[in-house]
Amino acid sequence: MVQSALALMFEIVFLGTSASAPSVHRGLSAQVVMHNEHRFLIDCGEGTQRQILQSGLGFKRLERILITHGHLDHILGLAGLVSTFTRWETTERLEIWAGRWALERIRLLLYEIVLKGARLPFELKLGEIRPGLMFDHKTFTVSAFPVQHRGADSFGFVFEEKSKRPFLVEKAEALGVPAGPIRRELVAGRTVTLPDGRAVTPEEVLGPPISGVKLVHVGDCGDTRDLVGVARGADALVIEATYLSGEAEMAREFGHLTAAQAATLARDAGVRQLFLTHLSRRNRERDVLEEAQAIFPNTIIARDFDHYTITRPA
Repeated sequence: MVQSALALMFEIVFLGTSASAPSVHRGLSAQVVMHNEHRFLIDCGEGTQRQILQSGLGFKRLERILITHGHLDHILGLAGLVSTFTRWETTERLEIWAGRWALERIRLLLYEIVLKGARLPFELKLGEIRPGLMFDHKTFTVSAFPVQHRGADSFGFVFEEKSKRPFLVEKAEALGVPAGPIRRELVAGRTVTLPDGRAVTPEEVLGPPISGVKLVHVGDCGDTRDLVGVARGADALVIEATYLSGEAEMAREFGHLTAAQAATLARDAGVRQLFLTHLSRRNRERDVLEEAQAIFPNTIIARDFDHYTITRPA
């Protein structure tokens, strides 16, 4: 687990960590990224709704789904999840975001099979992902970037907390700034007037900006050369490791990565923590870990229901 003296920033729960087909211990691709009350489901492989329930997360506030690409092992779970939502009053709105090709497959799956003729008790929005900013909240952003995989419209996602300036209590006390709303005004960047008539500006009581936590999520991927800049300085990188180096030719053929390639990206981008997922049933977990740690020691093999806190050291 990534530890810090700072407050909690992002959490990630791995719901499915297997490649292509489920195994006894691993479900198909799905993860939930959380920031305070916000939740994002990334991919929705077959059986995801059961994984959500078994993880203890439940369906509350699960209003946004981000799809990395349109291969079936990453989208088939949408059928069951949306079907359940039509019967349970779990949400008032559900957004599903994907690239154009993936979105067309999802539209056919949902509207031609699952929802054909049904009246929805919630608002369903299908949105097309384009590279760049997707969500802009007052405390964090979510951006999409293109990923090389078989076919078109594959995307990864950057979750990044906005930088902030710490409130310097000692300076505030020296200036006679009382605790309470007046300090909140300064934190918000507004000049205040003290009871004695003196004006205090934010620059007098705020420290230099501190960069926010950065979590980078990559789904299936066949080439990392364009990802070094995107992942630069990330506190956590989540990425696939479907093959081992001895299977490099097969990895190239099917547009996937070896554990060594994923670890090399983490090393070259200077990330703090590497999480490997999308493991093939043909490989032993310890072999994947050994190959990656030989290049990037701070590597973790994600397992179903693992729950990690991603923060930045003070």
